Amino acid sequence: MEILLWLVPSAVVTVAAMAWVSWAGRDGRGEVDRDVAAERLGRALSKDLPAPPRRTPAPGRDRSTGIAVRPSHGAAPRDDAGRRAS
Repeated sequence: MEILLWLVPSAVVTVAAMAWVSWAGRDGRGEVDRDVAAERLGRALSKDLPAPPRRTPAPGRDRSTGIAVRPSHGAAPRDDAGRRAS
């Protein structure tokens, strides 16, 4: 338990900083007049939005599995015994 006593000063400083920031920050936010806020909202809503980006088709899926596979469409002809003809 005594080894944790070195944490006390840093905890006190952290709590004090949190209290000071919460107290100092509360006055920094001024109120905006409702009419001014409504006018800003109206201007923002009346703006034209930029055109959406053009969608391009997704590229073909790579069929690679990391294993080399011979293509089946280019197979050599086979003889009667099922062996490849040379």
